[in-house]
Amino acid sequence: MSAVTDLLAIGETMQDYFEGMHRGDTALLRKAFHPDACLFGYYDNAYSRITREEWIAEVEAMAKPSESGEAFDMRIVATDITGPTAVVKVVVLYVGQRYTDYLTLMQFGGAWAIINKSYHHD
Repeated sequence: MSAVTDLLAIGETMQDYFEGMHRGDTALLRKAFHPDACLFGYYDNAYSRITREEWIAEVEAMAKPSESGEAFDMRIVATDITGPTAVVKVVVLYVGQRYTDYLTLMQFGGAWAIINKSYHHD
């Protein structure tokens, strides 16, 4: 793939992630995240490590920002691609909190999927 093609494909994965979070759409989140993905971060200053499915269960239990009137405020800050791997930094407003996510992506069969999420919220 060319750099432009990779950037566009990664952008599509990020859009699935953003829309999945904003709408609480777990099908989009499962599409964006590889089944083996893990999420690591600090939530209220406590370290957390969970699997993709544990996190998706948490998203399912939360209020959907799109239904509560929360503005869609999610964006890519930086993307770095090396071969079939990439790191994408994003800023996300989710249920009233501002998160900074560092997402590691890998290419599987020509498609990009998030394999790791490290996050922090303000």
